[in-house]
Amino acid sequence: MILQRKSDVFFSSLAVGVLLMCLIFLDAAVSQRLDREVVRERREIVRVLELTDLCLFTEARYTRHPSMADLHTPFQDHPLALEHFPSGSVMAIPPHLKLQDSGE
Repeated sequence: MILQRKSDVFFSSLAVGVLLMCLIFLDAAVSQRLDREVVRERREIVRVLELTDLCLFTEARYTRHPSMADLHTPFQDHPLALEHFPSGSVMAIPPHLKLQDSGE
């Protein structure tokens, strides 16, 4: 049985980690080059169809298009209703819906 020093194990795992990270970056660069035409086609479809916002979540209309939400949409049932969609608690309030500070 060959005894290895802890430093040998550390440096070999470090080398493997660096190699894997380099491969990840290489894969990203190659994928970006290969997908360039697909991205161009999708951009053209968005322009032609005049699509608006990105759909972030699929459950509630105020989380699908935060820019189109109004102040009372999350409380449709009654003012003290709990948030029953998980994405509503993950997504931040859009800036145009925040109460303005009067500065008093």
